[in-house]
Amino acid sequence: MITIRSLTRASSSGLIVSPLKAQVVRSTSVLASSGPSHVNSRGCVFADGAFVSRSRISNNSPKGLHISHISKGIGAARSSSTKSMAELVSHYSSKPQTPVSLQTLMETGRGERIGKGGTTDATKAASELDSTATELVLMQVASFLKHELPIRLAHRIKDLDDVPMMSEMKSVLQVRDWYEKSMTELIEFPAITSKEEEEKFAKLLEGIYERHAGVLVTMARGAFELRAAIREGKYGRGGKADFEEMEGMHKFLDGFYMSRIGIRMLIGQYLSLRQPPMDGYVGMICQKTSPGKVVQQAVDDASFMCNRKYGDAPEVIVHGASDLTFSYVPTHIHYIMLELLKNSMRATVEHHGVDEDYPPIKVIIADGEKNEDVVIKISDEGGGIKRSHVSRIWSYLFTTADPAVQEGMVAFENVDHSIDSPLAGLGYGLPISRAYAKFWGGDLSVMSMEGYGTDVFLHLSRLGASKEPLP
Repeated sequence: MITIRSLTRASSSGLIVSPLKAQVVRSTSVLASSGPSHVNSRGCVFADGAFVSRSRISNNSPKGLHISHISKGIGAARSSSTKSMAELVSHYSSKPQTPVSLQTLMETGRGERIGKGGTTDATKAASELDSTATELVLMQVASFLKHELPIRLAHRIKDLDDVPMMSEMKSVLQVRDWYEKSMTELIEFPAITSKEEEEKFAKLLEGIYERHAGVLVTMARGAFELRAAIREGKYGRGGKADFEEMEGMHKFLDGFYMSRIGIRMLIGQYLSLRQPPMDGYVGMICQKTSPGKVVQQAVDDASFMCNRKYGDAPEVIVHGASDLTFSYVPTHIHYIMLELLKNSMRATVEHHGVDEDYPPIKVIIADGEKNEDVVIKISDEGGGIKRSHVSRIWSYLFTTADPAVQEGMVAFENVDHSIDSPLAGLGYGLPISRAYAKFWGGDLSVMSMEGYGTDVFLHLSRLGASKEPLP
């Protein structure tokens, strides 16, 4: 059984266990909402249209469900051995990506998309399929990922090739190699027609998940290398370039990281469904996520980091709908809140001075039964942001951290979501947080008053119907 390493682990209440205490996190699975699979009187239809005759589905084997024939396989494209890598990338990147939603992920994970006559009645599906329901769900999801992941990876490889300047950086080429290797492994894997093949496919995805764990920091290293190249005069004019304002570069990075969230969500969800179930969870999705509890855990983690850096930390006061729960991915909220609170604490301490009495940071959780969003507001008195910097705070290429800290950060191999990282470093905190918020239909906005403080508004969609915004 795989143990996916992460900073956090979600509990049945949606609380994030401190990374100081746990390193196991749940992951999740997904199927495209555009192609619901189901079992009817004739057989099983997979998301890609593959049909399996009911007469060929057997539960008699002690090893579980076997599907002995698929009339239309997912691996219809020619073998990679007969195509060059460039042809493979061109072929798969020409195919459309299939976006999914939280609602689709939950329905698929619960088996509601494997029902008689295409019904979404989970009870009927479970009663008819009995113990094979879980195996059908896993094969359904695995087949979808076998089809979808090569397409998504090919799109990202093409983007890496097309982005100006950055495509030549050593670290970016390393990421491209990882994506090529993963895409090739997925294409060469045979059609998933048995429980045994599904288990082998899961092991393949475990390796891909681990291989891609360092993509965020490696891409940040690529940006660091580009800065150095610009200073050396290899790009720009006279060793200078308006790096923060490169619109095309920012658009590329925003789309790249949004897609990365989606790829890791798809793989993580599937791997999580293969683990023993946790009460209230469907894979990585907690059906009773408590923003109040997740916020408090983020407060504890941010306070720990601030105390480690400065020897003290501002008080954080949490108000509002502490009893609110809704379906969401708790680890996403924790990551966003940790980044926002780190920024507020650092700004407050540096604005008022170490060993001073700090004004408290205020967190307000607003909700109403008819609200489409759960809204969390973070207010600090950390001196605010210069108006000339406001447009830059969403840039992946801008940071106020000391260059020496940045150089130290890019030496890390895997610091995603880690409390072991410095309080400020790569400058990715705000743009990545906004990407997480937007991924499920939310948003992140900032209002700042220079000389006083900053208000940040986090909007989280509580409806779960928004599809991921694939680039």
